[in-house]
Amino acid sequence: MSLKMFCFLMALAGIFVTCDSPHPEHMDMDEQQAPASRPEYVLVIHGGAGVILREDLSDSLEAEYRAALNAALDAGEKILKEGGLALDAIVAAVQTMEDNPLFNAGRGAVFTHDGKNEMDASIMDGRDLNAGSVGGLTNIKSPIAAARAVMEKSEHVFLTGRGAEQFAAEQGLEVVDPSYFYTERRWKSLQQAIEAEKKQEAMTPEMKHGTVGAVALDKFGNVAAATSTGGMTNKHYNRFGDVPVIGAGTYANNLAGAISCTGHGEFFIRYTVAHDIAAVKMYQHKSLEEAAHEVIFDKMGIAGGEGGIIAVDPQGNFAMVFNSPGMYRGYTKPDKREVKIFKD
Repeated sequence: MSLKMFCFLMALAGIFVTCDSPHPEHMDMDEQQAPASRPEYVLVIHGGAGVILREDLSDSLEAEYRAALNAALDAGEKILKEGGLALDAIVAAVQTMEDNPLFNAGRGAVFTHDGKNEMDASIMDGRDLNAGSVGGLTNIKSPIAAARAVMEKSEHVFLTGRGAEQFAAEQGLEVVDPSYFYTERRWKSLQQAIEAEKKQEAMTPEMKHGTVGAVALDKFGNVAAATSTGGMTNKHYNRFGDVPVIGAGTYANNLAGAISCTGHGEFFIRYTVAHDIAAVKMYQHKSLEEAAHEVIFDKMGIAGGEGGIIAVDPQGNFAMVFNSPGMYRGYTKPDKREVKIFKD
């Protein structure tokens, strides 16, 4: 029996197998190998993708980023180790990054053209496709907690602006003064972007990209995904990117996997990147890595989109795929942990 026929018969039986050789470009080699048996848990995180080069990061700043990524992994892994749900683990990991001003989410959110911090977030549960999203938050400390509240405590999927803030406050989430989100680093970035706009210069890639996210597989075989962002520096007109758009920046399905995205949001929306990766995996019976590579490089990338994804499937395979110069990222499972920043 040929390999192709074997894979086809396995797919008909509902058994997913990896029958294709993954692409090596911009993928970490460890993630290309499917585990012999499903690990007890897997947690994968990202802290944004973009022009992240060794020469631009001092040793001390690189150490800070690595410590911050490890702290997020610690928060999520603690829950998974104790037999907790993937949903709880990804929220814990994302909240850790929202509280860290190094990342463009929560405390470190960038500024809009009007000098405000407007945050978006989304979450999805692979068990039942339940999802929640929020957009344009200005006074809720944890946007991902607000997204989860929409998912679990409302009949809706997507709330924005003052209504989303009112709902979050009614659910008992912590409300802070907007000044909580101010950081000098982000304020200076806004001034630079405004000056570039006046001179009709293009925005630099780092002004477009910046998101945090987490995906996880728990011991029960469930997957979940969460993404949070401060948006785009100097954005106008209450613009939304892909993060709060289910299927674009976040997607989770126990049949295919969980995906969280980071990059130039307009492209991720147009190419419904998160859902398309899941669809390619399910309907073309490709590995998670190959599905991600096809969407990031062969579809969105060819059109000019830049960024990356993290993903995990129900069998414990995971991927961290990006076409940008770098992506803050890391993973942990019972026998291994790794944090990376550059292409390596």
